[in-house]
Amino acid sequence: MSPAAATKRPPATLAVGASLTLLLLGAAFVSLWWTPWPPADIQVSNRLLLPSPAHWLGTDGLGRDVASQLLAGARSSLLVGVIAVGIGLGLGATCGLVAAASRGWRDELIMRSCDLLFAFPAVISAIMFAAVLGPGLRNSILAIGIFNIPVFARVARAAAKTLWTRDFVVAAQVAGKNAWQISTEHIVPNILPGLLVQATIQFAIAILAEAALSYLGLGTQPPQPSWGRMLNDAQTFMFQAPRLAIFPGLAIALSVLGLNLLGDGLRDRLDPRLTASR
Repeated sequence: MSPAAATKRPPATLAVGASLTLLLLGAAFVSLWWTPWPPADIQVSNRLLLPSPAHWLGTDGLGRDVASQLLAGARSSLLVGVIAVGIGLGLGATCGLVAAASRGWRDELIMRSCDLLFAFPAVISAIMFAAVLGPGLRNSILAIGIFNIPVFARVARAAAKTLWTRDFVVAAQVAGKNAWQISTEHIVPNILPGLLVQATIQFAIAILAEAALSYLGLGTQPPQPSWGRMLNDAQTFMFQAPRLAIFPGLAIALSVLGLNLLGDGLRDRLDPRLTASR
């Protein structure tokens, strides 16, 4: 997209994205202290109840409160997103910075190693981890985090390599600063906005990956709620109670949409080329 086209994007993009993201964060934090009902509380006598003042979104096939499960499921999604993106950002950006500063065979070794990691999607990695270590939230976080490493490494390397030819970096080299000092003092502050934008995108991908893994039974395990497992449980009642699939599906869609809009809005605000063209 050209800078001129990007500036035509409605200014509400950032606001809408931030609002939906804050809604996700709010649901996760509220669920730490309060939910309408205990999320894992099974009341078979209350199964498949319609939405009511007692159960805002009704109950599922085991009589569990759907609204409570959605709130608690937001906590699982947020936990996976924060840790997995943190792993990818920390290790991936470091690898990218080292590759850009080293060049030569070190650059090739780091990036080819990242290509090897990139060949294993998060779902495939989680299946391998589950086969060895068993399914669970921890292994899902590890698989998604490893998948994020080459993504951030490529972004950091591409952005850093363009900066190493800039005059202020050359001046720093003439002043006697080593590669580490230049990277931390001059390169990182300039590539940080791009990394933050990429982090919001990877956060959305992490939520989708966690939902997919939980749907397959490889992610969050009972009794801890998960949006993906709610979709799996809803399959049995698709014609009898389709709302059981609609509510978690809508939660996933709105969370991913909010993070993507937030990333677009941040890019428009933080990209100096777009700012200069306004």
